[in-house]
Amino acid sequence: MVSAALLGTDRRTPPVPLRPGQSPSAALLDAAAVSTVRRRAALRPAPAGERPAPAPADPRPPLPPAARRRLSLLLADRGGGGGSRRGTTPDLTELLPQWLAAAQDHGYRAPGALLPALLDAARARTDLRPAALALAGPRALWLARLNDDWKFALRGFGGTAAVPGPEAPEGVRRLWEEGLFAERVSLLTALRRRDAAAGLGLLATTWAAERAEDRLMFLDALRECLSSADEPFLEQALSDRSRNVRATAAELLSALPGSALAARMARRATACLGLGHGPGPVITVEPPRECDAGMERDGVAPKPPSGRGRGAWWLGQLLEAAPLHGWRAVFEGRGPAEILALPVADDWRTELHDAWCRAAVRQRDATWARALLGTPAAPAQATEAAPTGSSRDVAKLLTVLPEDERAAWVAQFIAAHGLSDAFRMLGVCGVPWAEPLGRSVVDALDIARDAGSYPWSFSGVMGLAERCLDPAAADRLDMLTAVTEEPEGASPGSGGYWSEAFVRLVGTLRLRATMHAELSGGAGS
Repeated sequence: MVSAALLGTDRRTPPVPLRPGQSPSAALLDAAAVSTVRRRAALRPAPAGERPAPAPADPRPPLPPAARRRLSLLLADRGGGGGSRRGTTPDLTELLPQWLAAAQDHGYRAPGALLPALLDAARARTDLRPAALALAGPRALWLARLNDDWKFALRGFGGTAAVPGPEAPEGVRRLWEEGLFAERVSLLTALRRRDAAAGLGLLATTWAAERAEDRLMFLDALRECLSSADEPFLEQALSDRSRNVRATAAELLSALPGSALAARMARRATACLGLGHGPGPVITVEPPRECDAGMERDGVAPKPPSGRGRGAWWLGQLLEAAPLHGWRAVFEGRGPAEILALPVADDWRTELHDAWCRAAVRQRDATWARALLGTPAAPAQATEAAPTGSSRDVAKLLTVLPEDERAAWVAQFIAAHGLSDAFRMLGVCGVPWAEPLGRSVVDALDIARDAGSYPWSFSGVMGLAERCLDPAAADRLDMLTAVTEEPEGASPGSGGYWSEAFVRLVGTLRLRATMHAELSGGAGS
């Protein structure tokens, strides 16, 4: 059919039946229309079978007309792009995740005609799946049962099924026992938010019969509203037959500073560290000599990765799981910043600080995170080189801080050190960027342009700015779109590239503002 359409029906007879008096071109178009309907129906061409049950209702409001047209354009453009020089046109592919998140915040449902394209987009990009399936709703699961290409929608992604309310306990039980895996995960997550104890109780009713990979996903869902009430269940999971389940249970328990596992880890960890008094106070380190059965049950992996010593590997895991507030007593009342300032004997400093970084992230301890980050103007504190395989990660530490404080820290870091080490830090800041952070990024890009810096090395940051800057900044950035004279020694053609990049940035910000207006029912809806 494609060959006949390309060559013309006068040169190639289309392989379709002709009705009396029908031209070959009309027959070809009719056959193409039938093929399109078959594809949208999510059924492969086959002899007629039993008609599927009707799709479930989705009571959410429909998209405004302008937003519906925008989604159609975003889905149609998702295969485009490519190339290192993108010109001045906004990249719609990168705007699709943001559009989906905004539509979800408004509580809209996806248009039925766009569900196949939405599922195709989610199939191609795993980062789109949670938001795409949330927008698609229960009809996406209905379609996924009819097309093997969309089976991913039935596993682990969702939040789309209608969760029965507290007034319908029978509906909760039926959905838990008979629902698809995605529906069950959604149900457990919703119950945890509504009544954490009820969610845990529901999981306990079928825990022993669940598959190992499903137990792992359900256990991960307990992060919602994790509390000391979950400790008995998690302690039992430490004896699970799956190593991954045991490790996840241990991680969750270590995030509860008052748990019995945290206390056991604290005893083991404090036995390894001490405060010596020579010419001055110094942290002394004596790593574990063995990994016994109790340590293994509590989540310590006995076999180190290649290149790591066993003692260092075990010590790092103990420190990561031990409650951070306990170190004040070990180090004679010193706070986190004072402890981190102490010298460490025998070159153990990097190992200790790396483990405490992981502990601060796991336990969401903002006080320790601030001490480990140090001041943004001190690169030795924030970006000190760590050995291969180290878990020291400034971006992860930043996630422990409140959003406003995080943005302010990164803004000061960029002002002091530029953008070269800030890419991952920018990725964990709230969107849209707060004004101090947005201004510092734009100022740093402007300085790089004026200095004649190699422009393509900033393409990643420019792409983040297109997605994360406040759209209200577009008018202020207009002045940066002009082509400037290239300074001596600048990369050839850099002036034109920077102009294109800033024109694209301004255009993308204005398009994002229009998209949000469309979702709110404005902009010609």
